[in-house]
Amino acid sequence: MKPSVIREMSTNELKERLEEEKKLLEKLKLNHSVSPLENPLKIQLYRKTVARIKTELRKRVIEESNKEISR
Repeated sequence: MKPSVIREMSTNELKERLEEEKKLLEKLKLNHSVSPLENPLKIQLYRKTVARIKTELRKRVIEESNKEISR
């Protein structure tokens, strides 16, 4: 998922998507440990997507706290 798409999503959508991506990542890891995946780079892709979503959520929290401080 591209960062531009992540930035356009609402906070609630990001939280839901984060949970979904985490579940898929865990499932992929488990499947890979049992039998090798055809494309193990998918694990890396999901890991990066989770990190991007977490980064955007954290950025929004920081922006909110900065807005409250400046009032």
